[in-house]
Amino acid sequence: MESEAFDELDLKLLHALEVDGRAPFSRIAAVLGVSDQTVARRFRRLRAEAGLRVVGVRDSARLGRDQWMLRLRCTPDGAEAIAAALARRPDTAWVHLTSAGTEVVCMTLPRDPGDYDDLLFGKLLRTRKLIEITAHQLLHYFYGGRTGWIGKHRPLTDEQVAALRPTGPPTAPGPGPAPVSIAPEDEPLVAALKADGRVTYPELQRLTGRSESAVKRRVAALLGSGALYIDTEYDTAYFGFATAAMLWVTVDPGALDEVGRAMAGHPEIAHASAVTGSANLMATVVTRDTAELYTYLSGRLGPLDGVRHIESAPLLRRFKELTYPRPLR
Repeated sequence: MESEAFDELDLKLLHALEVDGRAPFSRIAAVLGVSDQTVARRFRRLRAEAGLRVVGVRDSARLGRDQWMLRLRCTPDGAEAIAAALARRPDTAWVHLTSAGTEVVCMTLPRDPGDYDDLLFGKLLRTRKLIEITAHQLLHYFYGGRTGWIGKHRPLTDEQVAALRPTGPPTAPGPGPAPVSIAPEDEPLVAALKADGRVTYPELQRLTGRSESAVKRRVAALLGSGALYIDTEYDTAYFGFATAAMLWVTVDPGALDEVGRAMAGHPEIAHASAVTGSANLMATVVTRDTAELYTYLSGRLGPLDGVRHIESAPLLRRFKELTYPRPLR
């Protein structure tokens, strides 16, 4: 996993941030065996050149909210404008242009049922250049969300990962027996972490008007409950992985769980979920090039027992990842 622009230390730093996005540079530096200044310099470079962002993300499943992936078939002259408009909405993520520039895929992050109704039945149905909408409800995560992709390639050893894991109450890994919630008074705190997952406690104190000790307690409580987690986003092409595609996989119902779990273990898979619709498995695959994508589809995914049909759609342009629209390059 090397590239001309970035080296193994950069990959280790990315992995460290996946493990704990709020870890102090001093702790990361100690684990990596370099100076604090080196970590800070590499972090700034990753932000400037590879689009690295560390952000706070609401866990919709943990909050008891439905998530939907929308596939929007558009006229060729309307897809980019529709994707850009969706990217500006606070209730969307993963807005991508696929299929020769005529399809937009978009994840909805509704804060309440009204958000979803407003998007689907209000804004989108009145869009003239929209030909067709297909909505897939996410039923189960096999991989993705709070689980990062770069760790599959193991830049860090198990011992290094253990040394970086946050101390204190464990962060909930997924849906628990009952949904959790975010109190209205915590919204300014969540908004600040959404803008910058590494924002300092003194800055959070200034932004929220709370004491620093209260801010520390609330951040720990939100992360510990699983209502919020810290995630990273960056351009994988800078690390030698220039090809990404959406997969819509039709699997025999009795094999759905087995195939989903198998895909979750594949290093090429950045996200995999069971969904409603004619294709019952949705995934994002990241490879070095189209030849490696072909090898994955034909040699690793296709032969799995129960896989009946695979539809692949290359990601042509990423308008938005987790939280904020991406600058066009």
